[in-house]
Amino acid sequence: MKLDLTEESLPVYEALSSSVRLHMLRLLAEHPMNVKELAGAVKLSSAIMTMHVRKLETAGLIRTHMAPGRSGLQKICTLDADHAEIIFPGHPDVERKSYRKDIPVGHYSDFLIEPTCGLATTEQVIGSFDDPRYFWDLERMNAGILWFGKGYVEYKIPNFLLTSQQPEELVITMEIASEAPSVNNNWPSDITFTLNGVELGFWTSPGDYGDRRGKYTPAWWPALTNQYGLLKQLRITQNGTFMDGLKLSEITLDQVGIRDKQWTFKLSVDEDAEHIGGLTLFGKGFGNYNEDLVVELFYTDVR
Repeated sequence: MKLDLTEESLPVYEALSSSVRLHMLRLLAEHPMNVKELAGAVKLSSAIMTMHVRKLETAGLIRTHMAPGRSGLQKICTLDADHAEIIFPGHPDVERKSYRKDIPVGHYSDFLIEPTCGLATTEQVIGSFDDPRYFWDLERMNAGILWFGKGYVEYKIPNFLLTSQQPEELVITMEIASEAPSVNNNWPSDITFTLNGVELGFWTSPGDYGDRRGKYTPAWWPALTNQYGLLKQLRITQNGTFMDGLKLSEITLDQVGIRDKQWTFKLSVDEDAEHIGGLTLFGKGFGNYNEDLVVELFYTDVR
C-alpha cells in the first residue's frame, strides 16, 4: 500500500488514528476473526465493533466475507495489507525504486531437518510424510508447502544491485506457521531468521493453524493437516531489523553483506530454542495468500 499527502490517502490515516483499530489490526495479523470475537477481545459491543470494521474495510486495511457459524452467518475479518509506504514530496532527483524476486518454497538450496516433516505440490504429497529424504526429490521444485519439526531450510537469492544504487531496505514476506503433529492453533515455535550467516532475530509463531481450510489450500488436502499460516514481513533497514514493525534486533543492512553477489536466507527452528514447535512455509496454491517467498530490495540511485 502506497500512501501520499493527498486526500485519497486520508481514509487510511483516519482508520489508523484509533487505538481500538490499531489493536484490531494487531489481532488480525495473528489470524482472521469474526466481528463477535473482535468485540470480545477489545471489550466493545458488536454494534460499535461493526463501525470500526467498516472504517478499516473502507481504508483497504482489512477485507470481510460472510461464512456459516454456529448461530447463522458471521462476518469474518481478515488483514488485507502487509505494509504501507508514505511518499512525501521531495527532491525530484531522489526516487525510491525496488526490484522483487519470488522464490518458490521448494527452491531451497540446502536443508537439515527432523520429522514431523513433508512437502507437497498442489496435486499430491511428494514421497511420504516424515521422511526427510524426499526433500531432495526433484519434484520439490514444484512444492507449494513444506514443513518440519526442527532444523532449517536455506535459500539462495540473486542480488542485482548496481554500484550506482544505494540500498535502503530489504523486505522478505512469507506465510508461515508452526508445525504440530496433526494441527494445533496453540503450538508456539521460535523461528529464527539468518541472512548471509548473520542472525537477524527470531519470531514466535503462535500455532499450526487447522481450524478452517486455507483460502487457497487444495480441496484434496487432508483436513487435519496444516491449512494456513500468518503473513509476516521481515524488514532489514539502516536502523535495524523489524518484524511487522516491531524491532527484532539492531542488525542493519550494512552488517549483512547486502552488496554480496548473492544472499543466503535461512529459516530455522534451533535445538536450543525455548519453543521447539516446528515450521510450516506456505507458497502458491496453499494457505491464505497464494504467494511464494517474496524478496524485495528498495534502493535509490546515487547521482
